[in-house]
Amino acid sequence: MRSLTPGIPLIAAGLLTAGLLAPAAPAAAASAEVCAGVPAPKLRAVRPDSRLNGMFTSYGNGNRRLDDWTGADGTYSVRLSDGRDLWIYSDTFLGRVNKDGTRPPTVDDGGTTPFVNNSFIVQKGRRLTTEHGGTAKNPTALLPPPDKNHWYWAGDGTTAGDKVEVTYQEYERFGPGAWDWRWSRNVVARFAQKRLSKPLSVTPLPSGRQIAWASALRRVGGFTYIYGVEDHDATKYMHIARVRGESLLGAWEYYAGNGTWSASEQDSARVMDGVANEYSVSRHGRVYVLITHDTTQRLGAEIVAYYSCTPYGPFVDKTHVYTTPETGADGSYHNANVFTYNAHAHPEVAGPGGDLVVSYNVNSFEPKDLYADAGIYRARFLDLSFS
Repeated sequence: MRSLTPGIPLIAAGLLTAGLLAPAAPAAAASAEVCAGVPAPKLRAVRPDSRLNGMFTSYGNGNRRLDDWTGADGTYSVRLSDGRDLWIYSDTFLGRVNKDGTRPPTVDDGGTTPFVNNSFIVQKGRRLTTEHGGTAKNPTALLPPPDKNHWYWAGDGTTAGDKVEVTYQEYERFGPGAWDWRWSRNVVARFAQKRLSKPLSVTPLPSGRQIAWASALRRVGGFTYIYGVEDHDATKYMHIARVRGESLLGAWEYYAGNGTWSASEQDSARVMDGVANEYSVSRHGRVYVLITHDTTQRLGAEIVAYYSCTPYGPFVDKTHVYTTPETGADGSYHNANVFTYNAHAHPEVAGPGGDLVVSYNVNSFEPKDLYADAGIYRARFLDLSFS
């Protein structure tokens, strides 16, 4: 097995840092303003999204096909033009889940479970289907690597006319050691909405500042905003770019701070720290809500929100949202190796009463745990209710 995406290897290499009902903890200063005359929204409740959690659990445990999804991380989503939802994943287990909830080892480890570095699930109503490359008997990554020493992990995606554009980060292996691999560059892959089984093209994206431009995408007005992360292990910085129109293939400009934009990636400002490698910025009423795991705590279990009056900040009024119950020896798995990471919102997937849907990933530092319990390596979904 090459990797288990921003889970085991990224954290172990020092690059990265549901379940149960946990009451929301509103911001300490409930009357705080996001900007002049605009109060911060009040987080009223957080509850597990039983519909989505149940749907993916049922699909992952079903053995109707043996080349479909049983667990993955990444968990981005895009609403397609015809109303279907496209779920975008990085490292993905395919194949069978045993009746006792265990997963056979991967093919590379002598077992029967296919393992690929990226995949899609297409949702129509409650019907889910998996898209991968290769064949049913020999599945491969949906976006194949250029050679055996490279692979792609997925970021956020967006629609552009009748196409879907998905951001990917390319990684490369440079030596024989277990951790002899590194981030290489950003690319965007284009897919036809009516034929998602094969990319139409792969185009390089800006990569000169070592910023992973894949954390989040959000369309606001006439622009598509691109959110990235500059990862320095213990400290991770938010960066923001934008492109006019729907497609990421246009001319980018970069937020340089103080309300200014530049055509040069070198001018991209560190907007704030404390974000995860994956996060989200979405509109709620008069404000923009940033959802992220709190990486000011290394490998922490806290999901937090910040608010802004613009899609490029400043993001203020840090608010505790949720403590993931799975994390650590005192968590629901009673396993010190289990951790959670990369919370972000899915504003196109409405929760009950219009709640904001948020997902986060669950993983373990010990790969054997992912075989002993197939349910560990699946996202958990929450519904956030604001005033």
